[in-house]
Amino acid sequence: MSDSICDPQILSRIQNDAFASHLGARVEVPAPGHSRVFLTVTDAMTNFHGTTHGGVIFSISDMAFAAACNSHGRVAVALNVNICFVRPSFPGDRLLAEAKQVHKGRRTALYDITVTNEDTGELIAKSQDQAFRKDERIVPPSTCRHPRTSP
Repeated sequence: MSDSICDPQILSRIQNDAFASHLGARVEVPAPGHSRVFLTVTDAMTNFHGTTHGGVIFSISDMAFAAACNSHGRVAVALNVNICFVRPSFPGDRLLAEAKQVHKGRRTALYDITVTNEDTGELIAKSQDQAFRKDERIVPPSTCRHPRTSP
């Protein structure tokens, strides 16, 4: 089973994530195994301390992880996620979650994810996530054309 990316179809599937849309997050996949998620924090995303809810920070980190590990075209699901919250963020902050592939094997893959404040560059959270890579494809092979053989 080839691991080539079918850019338009896979990118469309990743970017049409209902939860990302609900939060107002924007997902980019600049290359297979690498993604970025952008989100502006609203008042509705805060906890009783007035800071960004940890679930929101975890969610954009998880979205970046999901986009990066599924960008190769094979269905990948989380096996383990370990996140460390470093500092708070607040309403109006523009957050960036960036996932980078560290290892990709036949069955598992490992990703480093950082969540930063886009305006200040401050680290908000850091995560290391492990994915299980299934034999299923994101887009059926019959609709996917390898870039070298496409007309």
